[in-house]
Amino acid sequence: MSVFLMWVVSPNSELSNGFLETTKLIDSSRFGTRGRSFLQSSKFKNIGNKYKCNSCYLENANLRHSCFGESGFSGSRNGRKSGVVSRVVANPAGELAVSSEQLVYDVVLKQAALVKEQMRAKEDVEVKPDIVLPGTLGVLNEAYDRCGEVCAEYAKTFYLGTLLMTPERRKAIWAIYVWCRRTDELVDGPNASHITPKALDRWESRLEDLFNGRPFDMLDAALADTVSKFPVDIQPFKDMIEGMRMDLRKSRYKTFDELYLYCYYVAGTVGLMSVPIMGIAPESQATTESVYNAALSLGIANQLTNILRDVGEDARRGRVYLPQDELAQAGLSDEDIFAGKVTDKWRSFMKKQIKRARSFFDEAEEGVTQLSSASRWPVWASLLLYRQILDEIEANDYNNFTRRAYVSKPKKLVSLPFAYAKSLAPPSSRALSKIMDV
Repeated sequence: MSVFLMWVVSPNSELSNGFLETTKLIDSSRFGTRGRSFLQSSKFKNIGNKYKCNSCYLENANLRHSCFGESGFSGSRNGRKSGVVSRVVANPAGELAVSSEQLVYDVVLKQAALVKEQMRAKEDVEVKPDIVLPGTLGVLNEAYDRCGEVCAEYAKTFYLGTLLMTPERRKAIWAIYVWCRRTDELVDGPNASHITPKALDRWESRLEDLFNGRPFDMLDAALADTVSKFPVDIQPFKDMIEGMRMDLRKSRYKTFDELYLYCYYVAGTVGLMSVPIMGIAPESQATTESVYNAALSLGIANQLTNILRDVGEDARRGRVYLPQDELAQAGLSDEDIFAGKVTDKWRSFMKKQIKRARSFFDEAEEGVTQLSSASRWPVWASLLLYRQILDEIEANDYNNFTRRAYVSKPKKLVSLPFAYAKSLAPPSSRALSKIMDV
């Protein structure tokens, strides 16, 4: 996906990617530390040129990473409970190592604990209104409006759903959306060939500045304001950058455990970013931990769907995002993928891969209703539309080498009111608070 991207160090650095139109630098002295308002006003300086983005988040054919899936819930995956499939795995030397799902789950627990801690702190501390100096409110409004414009242009379906949210939540989701686009563009945009690990290091440093109230440009300012108002932690954002690093150095995945970690980095992280913004329904009986565990599922499901949809496109780039051991078990290899021939072996392999992706969608469906009622529609729309891509792969007789599976506009139009109807359902009465005991 393509995104706004400004210079992190200088106009000649590897992070110089243009996107959409002029972006503005911001004087970071306007911000205090995290959790405080603008402190003083200053003028923006215009830099950059207008560029046209040729790829789209959620709906466009050139999307690589599925960053904006935001919900899921513990259910069953291939006949077993979700959550952590195994806490330890054996490496080739016979030693025990922590599995990727356990590593990710540890992040989930940390995020849930942080939210609960900050929610308790808000209850105990008298909340004082922010002091906004003249001129600064207009700066923030402009920043959020620009984020909304980006979302509206490149994720139309999701954008429509956000209009049902409260204004504060809507703007915050827009800000997160834009940051995710910008990050993904580093390794998948028009200048991706010039991006190095050092460039990603600078992007991460800029992220840290943003969380400390020192935004670099207007779009950073929107996210800096968001993280000052909501209990959003920096770790999922850093993990997404780590996913971009992985894309620079890795083009094969030996096992699903390896692939799962990649899917978490580039897609599941957005669920963790979004839960504090989306909010949990007051009547929900689910624990915070289970909500965060659920937030992983749709992101993982969407990314697995992207991978299955884009097999041919990735192969032409020399990349195979399918578990090597499972390919071998099916009697297949990279050469079969590069040959691009649909065989009975390939169909059988794809059926198993699609079944796994659907199991993550199943988990997600059980959890969307736990979100705040005003936040459910865009999540349901994302889930239903992405899930239908799997149906289209099957309709194409599993030919994801030369035929790209996509959901037609008529089907999208039918899905929107259906998603809205599902968003009206109250939180599930199922006992969803238990996390798998291993």
